[in-house]
Amino acid sequence: MSQWHSVCELEQILPATGVCALVKGQQIAIFRPHDDEQLYALSNIDPFSAASVLSRGLIAEHQHTLWVASPLKKQRFRLSDGVCLEDAARSVASYPVRVTAGQVEVCA
Repeated sequence: MSQWHSVCELEQILPATGVCALVKGQQIAIFRPHDDEQLYALSNIDPFSAASVLSRGLIAEHQHTLWVASPLKKQRFRLSDGVCLEDAARSVASYPVRVTAGQVEVCA
Protein backbone atom coordinates (compact mmCIF):
# COMPACT_ATOMS: atom_id res chain seq x y z
CA MET A 1 0.00 0.00 0.00
CA SER A 2 1.47 3.35 -1.05
CA GLN A 3 1.52 6.31 1.30
CA TRP A 4 3.06 9.80 1.41
CA HIS A 5 6.49 10.14 3.07
CA SER A 6 8.08 13.46 4.03
CA VAL A 7 11.68 13.58 2.79
CA CYS A 8 12.97 17.16 3.18
CA GLU A 9 12.08 20.83 2.99
CA LEU A 10 11.64 22.28 -0.50
CA GLU A 11 14.35 24.89 0.12
CA GLN A 12 16.87 22.07 0.65
CA ILE A 13 16.64 21.19 -3.06
CA LEU A 14 18.36 23.86 -5.13
CA PRO A 15 16.76 24.70 -8.50
CA ALA A 16 18.24 22.73 -11.44
CA THR A 17 19.43 19.89 -9.16
CA GLY A 18 18.38 16.56 -7.77
CA VAL A 19 18.72 14.87 -4.40
CA CYS A 20 18.38 11.27 -3.27
CA ALA A 21 16.07 10.10 -0.48
CA LEU A 22 15.69 6.67 1.04
CA VAL A 23 11.96 5.90 1.12
CA LYS A 24 10.78 2.50 2.32
CA GLY A 25 14.18 1.02 1.47
CA GLN A 26 14.17 2.46 -2.06
CA GLN A 27 16.53 5.14 -3.34
CA ILE A 28 14.40 7.83 -4.96
CA ALA A 29 15.87 10.75 -6.90
CA ILE A 30 13.88 13.98 -6.51
CA PHE A 31 14.45 16.69 -9.11
CA ARG A 32 13.65 20.43 -9.00
CA PRO A 33 14.23 21.71 -12.55
CA HIS A 34 13.18 25.33 -11.93
CA ASP A 35 12.82 27.86 -9.12
CA ASP A 36 9.27 26.80 -8.28
CA GLU A 37 7.49 23.91 -6.58
CA GLN A 38 7.35 21.61 -9.64
CA LEU A 39 9.16 18.41 -8.65
CA TYR A 40 9.71 14.98 -10.19
CA ALA A 41 10.68 11.69 -8.55
CA LEU A 42 12.34 8.70 -10.21
CA SER A 43 14.23 5.64 -9.08
CA ASN A 44 17.83 6.65 -8.36
CA ILE A 45 19.22 3.42 -9.87
CA ASP A 46 20.65 3.73 -13.39
CA PRO A 47 19.43 0.56 -15.17
CA PHE A 48 22.43 0.56 -17.53
CA SER A 49 25.10 0.48 -14.80
CA ALA A 50 23.08 -0.57 -11.71
CA ALA A 51 24.68 2.38 -9.89
CA SER A 52 22.84 4.78 -7.57
CA VAL A 53 23.53 7.95 -9.56
CA LEU A 54 20.52 9.45 -11.31
CA SER A 55 20.03 12.15 -8.65
CA ARG A 56 23.43 13.53 -9.72
CA GLY A 57 22.50 13.66 -13.40
CA LEU A 58 22.19 16.74 -15.57
CA ILE A 59 18.65 18.11 -15.93
CA ALA A 60 17.88 19.45 -19.41
CA GLU A 61 15.01 20.17 -21.78
CA HIS A 62 14.73 18.65 -25.25
CA GLN A 63 11.75 19.21 -27.56
CA HIS A 64 9.77 20.79 -24.69
CA THR A 65 10.32 17.74 -22.45
CA LEU A 66 12.37 17.69 -19.24
CA TRP A 67 14.80 14.80 -18.76
CA VAL A 68 17.83 13.82 -16.70
CA ALA A 69 21.00 12.39 -18.22
CA SER A 70 22.76 9.70 -16.24
CA PRO A 71 26.17 10.95 -15.11
CA LEU A 72 27.74 7.60 -16.10
CA LYS A 73 26.58 6.53 -19.52
CA LYS A 74 24.53 9.63 -20.46
CA GLN A 75 21.24 7.85 -21.22
CA ARG A 76 18.32 10.24 -20.81
CA PHE A 77 15.26 9.56 -18.66
CA ARG A 78 12.08 11.63 -18.99
CA LEU A 79 11.32 13.28 -15.66
CA SER A 80 7.55 13.03 -16.04
CA ASP A 81 7.45 9.22 -16.22
CA GLY A 82 10.97 7.70 -16.17
CA VAL A 83 10.92 6.51 -19.79
CA CYS A 84 14.42 6.07 -21.20
CA LEU A 85 14.71 8.02 -24.44
CA GLU A 86 17.37 5.66 -25.82
CA ASP A 87 15.84 2.32 -24.76
CA ALA A 88 12.26 2.30 -23.41
CA ALA A 89 12.77 -1.26 -22.11
CA ARG A 90 15.24 0.18 -19.56
CA SER A 91 13.00 2.88 -18.15
CA VAL A 92 12.98 3.67 -14.42
CA ALA A 93 10.10 3.87 -11.96
CA SER A 94 8.51 7.25 -11.34
CA TYR A 95 6.77 8.32 -8.15
CA PRO A 96 4.15 10.93 -7.27
CA VAL A 97 5.75 13.87 -5.46
CA ARG A 98 4.23 16.99 -3.91
CA VAL A 99 4.99 19.92 -1.64
CA THR A 100 2.83 20.34 1.46
CA ALA A 101 3.47 23.30 3.78
CA GLY A 102 7.04 23.54 2.47
CA GLN A 103 7.76 19.79 2.91
CA VAL A 104 8.60 17.56 -0.05
CA GLU A 105 6.61 14.33 0.08
CA VAL A 106 6.95 11.21 -2.08
CA CYS A 107 4.31 8.52 -2.45
CA ALA A 108 5.84 5.04 -2.34
